[in-house]
Amino acid sequence: MPSFAIMSDHRYYIIYKPCNMLSQFIGTESTSLADLDFDFPEGIHAIGRLDELSEGLLILTTNKKVTRLLFQGPVPHRRTYLVRVKNKVSPERLEKLRSGIPIIIKDGVEYTTGACDVHIVEKPQNLAPGRYDDLDHLPHTWLQLSLTEGKYHQVRKMVAAVHHKCQRLIRTSIEDLELGDLKPGEVKEIEEEAFFSLLKISPEQ
Repeated sequence: MPSFAIMSDHRYYIIYKPCNMLSQFIGTESTSLADLDFDFPEGIHAIGRLDELSEGLLILTTNKKVTRLLFQGPVPHRRTYLVRVKNKVSPERLEKLRSGIPIIIKDGVEYTTGACDVHIVEKPQNLAPGRYDDLDHLPHTWLQLSLTEGKYHQVRKMVAAVHHKCQRLIRTSIEDLELGDLKPGEVKEIEEEAFFSLLKISPEQ
């Protein structure tokens, strides 16, 4: 991507959204982004929300263009997740996830997911404590899954379609913008030019 100069007053952050937190600031009695111990600027909002039980990388910005550039443009952008599922995943089921599998989306419509990159991984050494840690002695599998689609609850529905319960779902990156060593609830501000470069989008689009 060619270099570019950016001059604006917008702000860009990544956070590790904890489990049991909504990806919004207002309009809820549940735990929300407003409960984070950080003084965000006026006009901040989340990009590419995570559901309440999911955790990991969440983008916050005052720039309203980012949603369109990242998730509504003609070029899809890769998102990577760590997924803990109940029981051992067989090679056959792994291949079904890779090659595309029917799931039910909005209004009961059946949708076949596109091909994606998924493989079995070891539990990361530096992983933050989370749900189901007390069941580590029972059969389970950690998957790393990368896709460019973003249907509602898609990853959860994909693993359910091959008869596995999703026990933990952590978004670790969007394109080259990574969660890194952030811990649940932590916030990191990203310089504007680096933000656009890592996400492989241009503010001039």
